[in-house]
Amino acid sequence: MTDLIELLRTFLIDEALIVVPALMILGIFLKNTPKIEDWTIPYVLLAIGLALTGAHLGFDIDGILQGILVTGAAVFGHQLIKQTKERR
Repeated sequence: MTDLIELLRTFLIDEALIVVPALMILGIFLKNTPKIEDWTIPYVLLAIGLALTGAHLGFDIDGILQGILVTGAAVFGHQLIKQTKERR
């Protein structure tokens, strides 16, 4: 787990890290919304991640890359938790 955190800190800037848990929480809410299909959730999170990091860091290449990375970290983190629970 510490390797994952260190990897995230290597590529994500500190200002963008706060978006990861926000996207994870938002993903939980979207998952429990009956009208939103599961396959659309990563796309919705990507759009929100891009908007949040773009608004905070600017809509340049760095802001866009950070948006993609924080969304990937949120979806990947969720899948790690989900797969670990299902394994039991």
